[in-house]
Amino acid sequence: MHDKLPLSPEFYANSDVVLLARKLIGKTLIVMRDGQRREAVITETEAYAGITDRASHAWGGRFTSRTEVMYRRGGLAYVYLCYGLHSLFNVVTGPEGTPHAILLRGVYPVLNDAKMNFGNQVPDDLRKAGNGPGKLSRLMGIDRDMNGADLCSGSDVWITGTGIEIMEDDISVSTRIGIGYAGKDAGLPYRFFIDRAVAEQAIKKTGYF
Repeated sequence: MHDKLPLSPEFYANSDVVLLARKLIGKTLIVMRDGQRREAVITETEAYAGITDRASHAWGGRFTSRTEVMYRRGGLAYVYLCYGLHSLFNVVTGPEGTPHAILLRGVYPVLNDAKMNFGNQVPDDLRKAGNGPGKLSRLMGIDRDMNGADLCSGSDVWITGTGIEIMEDDISVSTRIGIGYAGKDAGLPYRFFIDRAVAEQAIKKTGYF
């Protein structure tokens, strides 16, 4: 049994993707890769509200080999390749048939003990790593092989409710980044984030490092 259990399927089944995007702030992303355990606190998310959201890959009911996983039940990983370079990690939410997803845009590495190893590809200052969706995936060892992974199983990749304590006032809200093509939906307040200095102080209080 893991010391930090995955969030339940019931958490992901919620049909309010914007609420879940906010709730994920401060929780911990854990990835097991090549015998290495990597942990990082989620510091930035963006909600994508399925068929009604022009910024979503599933807008208008678009169903392709890439978006198919978004239509499954909540609690799965949706990992896609951006510009042919970056694997971006998303969390599928909502009931089956509702293609909601949350993009994880930022994490703050947790430096706790020898069971976690970020490998040789990480900058010397881990506190600057994971700031951006592409950097996040490189830091955590996430790639397209994890597309469709069950986040509730606690095997290769999962999110645990064990994280940091933050005040509601510490969570900032803004429009999403890089979606000018989405017309009026580009102005939706679907991005949530905390200052990295706030994250660091909260992590220190937990005794992680």
